[in-house]
Amino acid sequence: MIRTEELDLKAGSRSLVHRLDWAARPGECWSIIGRNGAGKSTLLRTLAGLHRPDKGKVFVGSRPLDAWAPEELARERAFLAQSRHDAFSYSVIETVLSARHPYHANRYWEGSDDHQAAMNALEAMEVADLAGRDVRTLSGGERQRVAIAALLAQDTPLLLLDEPANALDLAHQVSIMGLLAKLCREQGKVVVMIGHDLNLAYRISTHALLLMGDGRWQAGPVDATMQPALLGDYLGHPIDMIDHGGRRIFLPYEATA
Repeated sequence: MIRTEELDLKAGSRSLVHRLDWAARPGECWSIIGRNGAGKSTLLRTLAGLHRPDKGKVFVGSRPLDAWAPEELARERAFLAQSRHDAFSYSVIETVLSARHPYHANRYWEGSDDHQAAMNALEAMEVADLAGRDVRTLSGGERQRVAIAALLAQDTPLLLLDEPANALDLAHQVSIMGLLAKLCREQGKVVVMIGHDLNLAYRISTHALLLMGDGRWQAGPVDATMQPALLGDYLGHPIDMIDHGGRRIFLPYEATA
């Protein structure tokens, strides 16, 4: 579905990612993990086609990313940015309907299928009752759920999300992460996301990509990559892991006085 070939990313003279050979296949859910400044968002924007790599290539399907026409690519991948600015007073339903534009071809106005897709997405995010609200009046968590609803309404096989749990309360963090895992498991979608909650990442992800921020990286199934020693090395702080009720739980190590 998406892969990189000897991908290099830099920040000034500093290497963020060096020779990344990586692939995400249908049905896989990937978490990108690393400390602040390690290049997670830069990598995700590169995968989305919004940042040019310093070296190497990104492929969506069998084609290089730059060989896709923008409208065609928008039917293959959806991207959730870490933050957004609403300059105009669009309603919630108009905001979500905008994600349906790649399917309009020569149509200017949305059809009934677009409205149904938008409402289904809003219902999945539990914000259908806000359809008529101005997006600028929403709380941070409500606005995030509307943004994810737009991503779902775009209905692409590849979903790229930068901190989807940002601003969400605990219940919605769990439900939305569970929904993303379900899309991979039942519909064969590919999810690649950034997050800082190791427990949520392990709970829903099939794979993890660890970034050190100096060019080094580690990728593989979560049981191999989300090991305390490896996570501690990449996150710059010791990690404890405990098994509780058949679940793996990660905790930052705290030395006792």
